[in-house]
Order: sequence, then C-alpha cells, then structure tokens
Amino acid sequence: MNRTWLLLAALGGFSGVALGAFAAHGLKATLTPEYLAVFQTGVHYQMLHSLALLALAALAPQLGRLGDWAGRGFVAGIVLFSGSLYLLTLTATPKLGMVTPIGGLALLAGWACLFAAGWRYRR
Repeated sequence: MNRTWLLLAALGGFSGVALGAFAAHGLKATLTPEYLAVFQTGVHYQMLHSLALLALAALAPQLGRLGDWAGRGFVAGIVLFSGSLYLLTLTATPKLGMVTPIGGLALLAGWACLFAAGWRYRR
C-alpha cells in the first residue's frame, strides 16, 4: 500500500464530499443552475479520481514508476480540472476556463500511464 496515494485519495474524497454538500446547500441559492452544474462536474471528477487514487494506493507497489506517474496525473488533474471549475463558478471569471482543458489532459495522462503500467505488469 502506498501511503502518499492513500492520503491524497482520502483528502480528495473528504474535500469532494464537503464541496458537494457546500454546493447543494450553500451555493444553490447563489449560483445559476448552469454554474451549479459546472461546480458539480468538478465535484464528480474529483470524486472519481480520488477513487482512482485509492485503487492506485493498493496497486502502486506492483506498478512502479508508471503507477506513480498515473497518480501525479490524477492529482494534477483534480487540482487543475476540478479546481478551475470551482474557481470559475465562485468568481465568475471565464478566463479560468482556459485551465480546465489542461487539467483534463493531466487526467488523461494519468489514465494513459495506468494503462501502460497495466500493459507492462507481469505476475
């Protein structure tokens, strides 16, 4: 079990639940339905990739460096993709939307590294 990925998975899951509750209860009256949906998209992707980090924590010893690069991609993607969506909706700054695709690419890179690690894995 990899402690770093486990801690980041727990942090991502905890903050994802908190942000989802914040959106549902604290922002519902403040944000437009469109911005609320954008915020919820950030929460959704954060939670999915926190679960991916949890799986990676268990598998990391078998996956080596490519597993670590997958985790880095997931963490960077959560911060850049979900984080930019949170900031975009809370500050109504459309320019932050330019960061979101970079975060999406980081998430894709994480999945590509995980695929490569799985491809190379031998029992």
